Amino acid sequence: MQLDTPQQLSKTTIILHWVVGLSMIGLLAVGQVMEIFELYSLYPIHKALGFLIFFVILARVVWRFKNGWPTPVSQYQRHEQILSKLVHWVLIIGTILMPISGFLMSAVGGHGVDVFGWEVVARNPDPVNAGKVIAHNADIAGTAHTLHGIIGKIMMGAVALHIAGALKHHIADKDNTLRRMLGKAV
Repeated sequence: MQLDTPQQLSKTTIILHWVVGLSMIGLLAVGQVMEIFELYSLYPIHKALGFLIFFVILARVVWRFKNGWPTPVSQYQRHEQILSKLVHWVLIIGTILMPISGFLMSAVGGHGVDVFGWEVVARNPDPVNAGKVIAHNADIAGTAHTLHGIIGKIMMGAVALHIAGALKHHIADKDNTLRRMLGKAV
């Protein structure tokens, strides 16, 4: 596999970036819609896609550490470099923690995890009330639920900063950062 160079990012880097990035944005948006409008019918799709994208996320993290961080296309002020590194670390860590916390919330909470008909973790139905479930561990499920919400909000902020940074590079700085992430040689 081709590694990144200062002039051009590899196809692997670009594909993993966009697949994970767009998936996370979509799942964050659906999560907000589910929460605000109580659209419980979206939960199975949200959980299944979150479970599946986790494996792509793991591949991206392994690739990032094997390949290293992309070299900046220009010299930037120290505060910009620090903010960039902080946002990138928040995104990497957040993309790992979001699906793990969601999985734990559902699996340990007794709701199970079903991936488009494949039962990864069975539901734990309440024998007295068929419409309810019994948590395997309510404390862990509750903590995972809280973390999923907090991390989701942090991720929305980090994604907004990441997009704003990309647009700043492209519009204000007129550098090739965004072009490089779109597969262009710089």
